[in-house]
Amino acid sequence: MKQNIFKSIADLRFAIFILLIIACFSVIGTVIEQDQSIETYKLNYPLTNRIFGFLAWDIILQFGFDHIYKTWWFITLILLFGVSLLTCTLLQQFPSLKIARRCQFFRTTQQFCRLNISTNLKHLLFSQLFFKIKEKHYSIFQQKNILYCYKGLVGRIAPIIVHFSMIIILIGAIFGSISGFKAQEIVPKTETFHIQNVLNNGQFTIIPKVSIRINDFWITYTKQTTITQFYSDISFLNADGNEIQRKTIFVNSPAKYKGIDYYQTDWNIIGLRVKLKNSSIFQYPFINLPNSQEKIWLTWINTSEQLDNGLTLLIDNLQGYCSVYNKVGNFIGNLELNENLKLGNSLILIDILSSTGLQIKADPGITLIYLGFLFLMISTLISYITYSQIWIVQDKQKIFIGGNTTRATFEFELEFLKLVK
Repeated sequence: MKQNIFKSIADLRFAIFILLIIACFSVIGTVIEQDQSIETYKLNYPLTNRIFGFLAWDIILQFGFDHIYKTWWFITLILLFGVSLLTCTLLQQFPSLKIARRCQFFRTTQQFCRLNISTNLKHLLFSQLFFKIKEKHYSIFQQKNILYCYKGLVGRIAPIIVHFSMIIILIGAIFGSISGFKAQEIVPKTETFHIQNVLNNGQFTIIPKVSIRINDFWITYTKQTTITQFYSDISFLNADGNEIQRKTIFVNSPAKYKGIDYYQTDWNIIGLRVKLKNSSIFQYPFINLPNSQEKIWLTWINTSEQLDNGLTLLIDNLQGYCSVYNKVGNFIGNLELNENLKLGNSLILIDILSSTGLQIKADPGITLIYLGFLFLMISTLISYITYSQIWIVQDKQKIFIGGNTTRATFEFELEFLKLVK
């Protein structure tokens, strides 16, 4: 009974069936946005307009379609596929390799009929054939007037390596799914923060308690004022607030600390500091203009005690200036850092306050996934090694010779013809 169960699990048709189910759910996970808020699903999949007559936000949340790759049933499917691969390897691939290593002598000339290529010779001696085959780097086994030869046995290992590499990839994917996390933080320049805004995490994720300080943030521009790159100078601190590691990160060049990657992904302008005529320094917040194709921020500064007059300051970059408009919307000029704008009242721009956007990601299984793909590439190279076999039987005055190969049939036939010349 147990043997039948294991044979069914090891069956190729079973593995393909499980793989198709995984592929179908993966398509669903691609179509339906993953790890979004409940409000997003209520908006995109309302109860009043069910897709295919049944799919709405209640079904999505009930069956876990909002986080398919972390659900217990999807992980179970992955594990079942891995068990199928492992069982197939142990019950089929290893025995097949063991048989390939055995000396498979032909005892009768009738056995040559089932080979891909065979013939009988009278013009060559048995010893001549022996040395010809040896020159072709075959492993040779002899029993009196019978020879069995093979080469390229390592090519038979390729399917085993493929199975094990896929198992390693699956283990890495599951491990990363249940213990990894992704977070997004918007942090003002010079501030210290801890990882708090976690977007998604696994069932066994432990968020590390690490302190990170944003030392500086800046943007480089072209002559046409388009952004070329934005940078964050960050420091990792210990419990006493002392710097342990420091790095300047930018897009596609993250920092790595204790297995966690810190990516530069976004930026924002949060406010400015200005000095008014009475020598007081005030800080004003910026608001980002919605429905704008470009990033534009603005704020309003009161310039009268009656609150009936003021200036609108607009900014769309971090090049050290902002545009100033009066209360009716007329452009007055550009106000640069530490520049004094005199328009009835004295106004000096002290500082533009910016923040950096960081994506923080931990995937403990990624090393296993890379290792699995490395073995997968190695197995692909090994699979190009041809496993060839040759049998020879001397019967009275005739020598019967034949052979088989797993691939590269044409090259093997040419080699065979050279042997029997």
